[in-house]
Amino acid sequence: MDDLTYARSQMAMSLAFHIVFAAIGMAMPLLMVLAEWRFRRTGDRDYLALAHAWAKGTAVLFAVGAVSGTVLSFELGLLFPGFMRRAGAIIGMPFSLEGFAFFAEGIFLGLYLYGWERVRPRLHLAAGWIVAVSGLASAGFVLIANAWMNAPRGFRLDGAQLVDVDPLEAMRTPFAAHEIAHMALAAYMATAFAAAALHAVALRRAPSSTLHRKALGLALWVAIPCSLAQPLVGHWAGHQVAQHQPIKLAALEQHLQTRAWAPIRLGPIEIPGALSVLAFNRPSAIVRGLEDFPRDQWPPSLVHPAFQLMVAIGMLLALVAAWALWLRLRRRAWADSRRLLLALIVCAPLGFVAIEAGWVVTEVGRQPWVIYGVLRTAAGVTPMTGLWAPFVTFTLVYLGLAAAVIAILKRQLRSTVAP
Repeated sequence: MDDLTYARSQMAMSLAFHIVFAAIGMAMPLLMVLAEWRFRRTGDRDYLALAHAWAKGTAVLFAVGAVSGTVLSFELGLLFPGFMRRAGAIIGMPFSLEGFAFFAEGIFLGLYLYGWERVRPRLHLAAGWIVAVSGLASAGFVLIANAWMNAPRGFRLDGAQLVDVDPLEAMRTPFAAHEIAHMALAAYMATAFAAAALHAVALRRAPSSTLHRKALGLALWVAIPCSLAQPLVGHWAGHQVAQHQPIKLAALEQHLQTRAWAPIRLGPIEIPGALSVLAFNRPSAIVRGLEDFPRDQWPPSLVHPAFQLMVAIGMLLALVAAWALWLRLRRRAWADSRRLLLALIVCAPLGFVAIEAGWVVTEVGRQPWVIYGVLRTAAGVTPMTGLWAPFVTFTLVYLGLAAAVIAILKRQLRSTVAP
């Protein structure tokens, strides 16, 4: 591999590792504070035990997310200084705001973890809500920076330089709203399904456990609306991509020729007109094909299977969510359906797989641009050679960190799923 490939691979590996913890960091605080809220409302100590258990998991995963996120910020400057030199004045604003949100999350998480017996109940619950909101805000500001890279605005080009920079106008990029909504729903959905699966395992061992029944209920009431809303947000995202990145839309389906009734393919299944509907809300709408664009601007073919995988998992999780909702409308207890419990266990990792696939679609689908239509990735990479060395080093570091996290979480999970 050349140095550009090593630089991109290191960023990809770091982001793939970090995004799991970032997603959990957005969603776990919501679950823990909902459990405490139920305890404050009902006095049921099962909810108190659940809030404590989920808070411990939040603390571990927050710490790992903080470390891996910090590494990413350094890598961005070290591996792609050409990008930072041109875009720093623009993305500095959302990254600074992300820093404030991150500090608020860390401060109030500490207050939440150590303030159970030291502050008044209402203040403690408020601290939990601040952790949940600031976690979402932290991710939102990072997503605004990424959205600007996909649909840049708020500057004027003077040769290769970005001048007359307006950071506030840049933050109003048309990609921001749907990226934030899509990622937030994905994070809540993936984390809630994983939590539901954890307690489903416990319920198959101890069906009468009241704690795990209540935990399953809270997790599913987060997972269900997010899973059912995600296809609608995905359609909105597809419409925005069609408007601003038509070549990415064509790459998602390896759509070569411009045509009406453009299909979406899911494995051997072809849905005529589905890509036209995704892009323009009409099955007869004409979708431009890859052959309309210069070959050196085609995104890598990897985006096609990644898109198919993301859509397939999203549809599957929406079906499981609809099934769970149907059972509840029929007044059947979720914990008593062994088939639903088994389905939840099978689905446990799928939300995170979909998140990884979605970020492949977003990031690889933008290539060969680091700032879409403005700066190619190759022009932003560092001139330093020998990038294989940091790539190998950081790969080993992340593998070791992953092993440590798994060992810590296994110890916590044993006590959580115990009958």
